Amino acid sequence: MTNMRLQERDKKHIWHPLTQHKTAAPPIGIVQAKGAVLYDENGKEYIDGIASWYTAMYGHCNEQITSKVSTQMLTLDQVVFTGFTHEPAVELSEKLMAILPDNQQKLFFNDNGSTAVDAAIKMALQYHFNRDNKRDTLIAFEDGFHGDTFGAMSVSSLSVYNGPFEDFFLKVERIPVPTKKNIDEVVLKLKTILSENNCAAFIYEPLVQGAAGMKFHDAEGLNTLLKLCKAQNVLCIADEVMTGFGKTGKNFASEYMETKPDIMCLSKALTAGMMAMSITTCTQAAYDAFLGDEIAKGFFHAHTYSANPLACAAAIAGIDLLQSSEIKNDIARVTKSHNCFAEKIQKHPKVASTRQLGVIFALELALEMERYGNVREKLFQHFMEQGVFLRPLGNTIYILAPFIITDEQLQKIYNSIEEALSIL
Repeated sequence: MTNMRLQERDKKHIWHPLTQHKTAAPPIGIVQAKGAVLYDENGKEYIDGIASWYTAMYGHCNEQITSKVSTQMLTLDQVVFTGFTHEPAVELSEKLMAILPDNQQKLFFNDNGSTAVDAAIKMALQYHFNRDNKRDTLIAFEDGFHGDTFGAMSVSSLSVYNGPFEDFFLKVERIPVPTKKNIDEVVLKLKTILSENNCAAFIYEPLVQGAAGMKFHDAEGLNTLLKLCKAQNVLCIADEVMTGFGKTGKNFASEYMETKPDIMCLSKALTAGMMAMSITTCTQAAYDAFLGDEIAKGFFHAHTYSANPLACAAAIAGIDLLQSSEIKNDIARVTKSHNCFAEKIQKHPKVASTRQLGVIFALELALEMERYGNVREKLFQHFMEQGVFLRPLGNTIYILAPFIITDEQLQKIYNSIEEALSIL
């Protein structure tokens, strides 16, 4: 059995995410990863141009991270986090609070990005409930994506993911993302929503909507919306699952705004792609609303693997790397490289626009495409044949590679994109 190819063994029992198994090509068997490179069972190499969904930002199998996890594994692997605590969780809380916006004071452990969002939504709803001011409406951006569990789906609006479930969602009002051109219109719509509904929270991806196609919006405009919400005691939830930990050029995208969130959702690069874990952080005021003599006033929400010591160890090592001069220099280097590529490619006749923030680069093609249609599939196959792992989102080709990617590897990605334009 073990001599069979991974593809053959896989198809017997495994149901893959985001896959129509009747028409999809067999999955590629990956047997090893190191730095910015994935290796398949045939020995072919692929540059990981999206850091395996924005997680392995310090490179795959980074020895500083694997060493930290390995050492922790010999001491404490797992323990229930209700009624117990442990050194990795406490150390992580201290390191994380040192780099978060200074209004964040408490953190709650979850399993992944979606559950971090679900916890944030429940916190916001119960915050008002505990204060005898029950509110039932959430505000979210159009084209936002926050995950695949029910609360996270409710505040997302990409129908390709949500279609069969929309009749079961929480109550959500949506607004466009703010730009220099539409800010007055968006402000008016938000004011109307605030006046006509009992709004509990506003959830947003700060500055970059990832799954929508790395679409950017205006920091000044977002700051205006946050101020309006805070004036009505509407909790502001920053979903930094994708943007967090250095990708935008700052530790967190929320640092670009003067008005800070009440709640933040963190995952993906939190554990450097090593372990599954997420964190929902909040202000002291949000936390205090759950204190009282009644047990039911507490936040009765839990995950079996909350604050898993191994995941905490990975996150500690990741934060240490993020603050190192080496990684800061890498972020600056990749940012500069993307800028140069944008200047070169933006006038190409098949390029509608480019956009870039920190190590996030996106190129919008000058044609209409289905999100998972034939043209997108043709592009994906082109990149894989070239040894470059990129996943176009509709007509958007984006790069969000590990910070440690080499200049030569970046150039190979750029070359592959330029060649892709010729086959469209």
